[in-house]
Amino acid sequence: MSQTITVELIKAAPAILWVAFAALVYLSLRSAIIPQIGRLHSVRTPMIEFGFAEQLLVEAAARSEASAPPSVGEQRAAVSRLQHAAEMLRGGRILWVDDNPEWNLPLIQLFRRLGMTVDTSRSTDEAISNLRSRRYDLIISDMRRDTEQPAQSAGITLLDALECQGDRSPVIIAAANFDPQIGVHPGIFAYTNAVDDIVHYVIDIMERVRFGTAF
Repeated sequence: MSQTITVELIKAAPAILWVAFAALVYLSLRSAIIPQIGRLHSVRTPMIEFGFAEQLLVEAAARSEASAPPSVGEQRAAVSRLQHAAEMLRGGRILWVDDNPEWNLPLIQLFRRLGMTVDTSRSTDEAISNLRSRRYDLIISDMRRDTEQPAQSAGITLLDALECQGDRSPVIIAAANFDPQIGVHPGIFAYTNAVDDIVHYVIDIMERVRFGTAF
């Protein structure tokens, strides 16, 4: 009987040795492996579900003053670019100036879901106050605000105020119509009435911010 047990132990010895070796390797590397796993879990690129983002773009167009809903192709192009630029957008800061901020809620929600900070101001004075206390990567502004005079050129008033205080933040004018008599202010980075354009312009600006390209 004892001879049989000895033979079985000899047969099992290689397997036991491999288990012991694996345990030894694990214990010796455990202190290095666990922190790396923790880092992998902590580094997460903000992503947004494709259909949900498209829905927000359509809702944003419906709320805007006169913007037609983007086509399916335009929606998907904008969302696809958002997904590829997600890591770059995270941590970006937007100041959105509009006397009707509720119209912009779908796009605000979209950018916030991607890890961006979006603050809102209802007037030029409120925007300037925010700019004095915080740093922003870009500004989105409407052109007309009934809370200011002259109402139809409130966006230009904001641009002039930025110029007076030496603030060179890029400004996207998001408005339904443009009056050529107002003129094209040199401080305007882009002018649009399309919600998918706003997405593309925000990404364009953040690319320049991240790569240190001066405006």
